[in-house]
Amino acid sequence: MDIVVLAGGLSAERDVSFQTGNMVTQGLRKNGHRVVLLDVFMGYQKQETDVSDIFLHSIEASISVSKITETAPDLSKIKAARADKSACFFGPNVIAICQMADIVFLALHGEDGENGKIQAAFDLFGIRYTGSGHLSSALAMNKEISKIFFTKADIPTPNGRKMSKPEKNKDAADARVSFPCIVKPCCGGSSIGVTIAHSQEEYEIALDEAFSWEDEILIEEYIEGREFAVGVIGQKALPVIEMAPINGFYDYKNKYQSGATVETCPADIPPETTKKMQAYAEAAAKALGLSTYARMDFLLRESGEIYCLEANTLPGMTATSLLPQEAQAAGIGFAELCETIIQISLKKYEE
Repeated sequence: MDIVVLAGGLSAERDVSFQTGNMVTQGLRKNGHRVVLLDVFMGYQKQETDVSDIFLHSIEASISVSKITETAPDLSKIKAARADKSACFFGPNVIAICQMADIVFLALHGEDGENGKIQAAFDLFGIRYTGSGHLSSALAMNKEISKIFFTKADIPTPNGRKMSKPEKNKDAADARVSFPCIVKPCCGGSSIGVTIAHSQEEYEIALDEAFSWEDEILIEEYIEGREFAVGVIGQKALPVIEMAPINGFYDYKNKYQSGATVETCPADIPPETTKKMQAYAEAAAKALGLSTYARMDFLLRESGEIYCLEANTLPGMTATSLLPQEAQAAGIGFAELCETIIQISLKKYEE
């Protein structure tokens, strides 16, 4: 097949997306496909603008990828670097190349990749793509809305409330916020902009940090416990993985810097806890209408209580990502995982 792997974009997870895209591209090429790795924002624009034979030169046409840094990218510099200076999310020739492909593997992470907008656009353009559709992607991207669906499906989740920038209230007592608490962007990912606030001073700093990324944030009760994730492929949960950061919590640096976190899969927890967490993961995917694949994140208290934090509709596929490790524990290699995602995604277009 001719496949476009779409990465990059303008989210804070741009660099992570490139790593996912690079790994997926290699995996799909091992399976015999002709694959072009594209930056959705920068597009494809070389001296020759004719892209009709791009899949014949797929390796030369693909972008090169560098390592993930410890901090999120400066998006203003990314925007300024685009040759045509356009603010359009789709770079030159991206739509045309995607329309030529048999399917587009969405390796995007963050707002514009996972909030349903690109899925809706591709639906209108008649472009086939991997992962969930536009509505379920939009529901899962918003952590406040996800909580509503989790609660209705009897999936335990930490208490939280949304705060918009116009109603920003730096007085924790007045906002009825108790410490410690979690302050995070409502639609962000990779733990960017997430802070644990233990005091009024830390709360004020946390608000500024979260609002620097989005106009809506979530203030959530702090749950002390171990961190886990459960991937779901199709409608079936994968083995549970535990993430134990060496320092601090599972933030951006600890997620993507090699050696910063100890990851154990299958997780060392009682069988009944594993089954319950997997059941919650499958229920969360069903509640949000997610298809193909997804990953749910959890906290486990020492008392055994499980809390579902959020759903990820396009989970990372980097060298340190959780879903590939879970798949490996289930006997599914990386190239096979990529192929499975492609095949499940294609089935929805046959119905």
